[in-house]
Amino acid sequence: MDWPGIRTEERAWVPRGHSGSRADRMLRTIEVAVPPMIADLPYDPIGSVARSHEKAVIAVARLEAGYGAHLAPLADFLLRSESIASSKIEHIDAGLRAFGKALAGGKASAEARSQLAAVHALIAMVDAAGYGPITLDLVLRSHAVLMAPDYYQAQDAGMVRDVQNWIGGSDHSPLHAMYIPPPPEFVAPLMDDLIRFSNRIDLPVLAQAAIAHAQFESIHPFVDGNGRIGRALISAILRRRGLTERITVPLASAMLADTTRYFAKLDDYRSGDVDSFVDYVAEGTSHAAAASEESARVLASLPALWNERVRPRANSADAAILDRLLDSPVLDADAAQQITWTSDASTYRALGRLTEVGILEPLSTAKRNQIWAAVDVLAELDALSAAIGRRTLAE
Repeated sequence: MDWPGIRTEERAWVPRGHSGSRADRMLRTIEVAVPPMIADLPYDPIGSVARSHEKAVIAVARLEAGYGAHLAPLADFLLRSESIASSKIEHIDAGLRAFGKALAGGKASAEARSQLAAVHALIAMVDAAGYGPITLDLVLRSHAVLMAPDYYQAQDAGMVRDVQNWIGGSDHSPLHAMYIPPPPEFVAPLMDDLIRFSNRIDLPVLAQAAIAHAQFESIHPFVDGNGRIGRALISAILRRRGLTERITVPLASAMLADTTRYFAKLDDYRSGDVDSFVDYVAEGTSHAAAASEESARVLASLPALWNERVRPRANSADAAILDRLLDSPVLDADAAQQITWTSDASTYRALGRLTEVGILEPLSTAKRNQIWAAVDVLAELDALSAAIGRRTLAE
């Protein structure tokens, strides 16, 4: 389908001080990209793209109506999976155990805190989109949540950029950059236009989400955090349009499987090939939804397997923890006691027994402020991302 590509403009570049190579310091002009306004553009996929789009929408609807409706812990599980994979695309990977410590409020690394912030930013985007229109204020607030753990980036958090940025190339100038987004004076009108596009209800839902994401990445409105907020926008639009009500599609794992292809598809969009990017997102969504159903089946089977392994007494502290472990797969002693409603000693004994049989695993070696995680649930987070990756690469 016809879609306007970006246009380019030559702009003067003033070197920033004396840093970088001689080539950085000698750079005087750059070519910036200016994305088109899209708020009122029509889009209807046809042929193979339409079939791919329909297949993906059906897969998401089936996941939502099936396990999404009847397995409450699946919602948090998929949301965390999406956030972790989205962070990994930006080379932020603390590891699941470090992420678990952050999730339980324990002392955690900067990368783990950043991954947890991505979870909270995604929650902010998706929850708000379920109750009202997507607004620029929502995007800005979510960005502030995302960047809060980073002391150096916090000053730019929640604000569109007022400087020129670029992707790839030198750290000191846009020399050899893969993509140079629009100058800062274009950002506000382009974002207003994108917000209008994101709230339309006359477009195929998944195509709308895909296009909004590609447009967001082309605008690159923030100094940092564009990828994670841009991918969160996909989930927000799916929630806004009612395709999802509980679940979050872990699409980022499909993108993570081959980031070179992901970035190439964004370039296709920028050249005007909108169908290529819509088809790419639709295929990734189908893979993510199918693999999520497999993970949902695994999660649903875990309580019975745990109870068979432990055979806890009825109404015991062990039984109480096992009954809530899918909902709270990472917990400290205080959280466990709120579940068991027993003494400290009884709660610790239950945690010890569940650790001995391999259901729980301590996330640190310290005796104080101990945090435990359900091994099987953490393993399934890794398994889901790997399964989506295998499906994506097998195309």
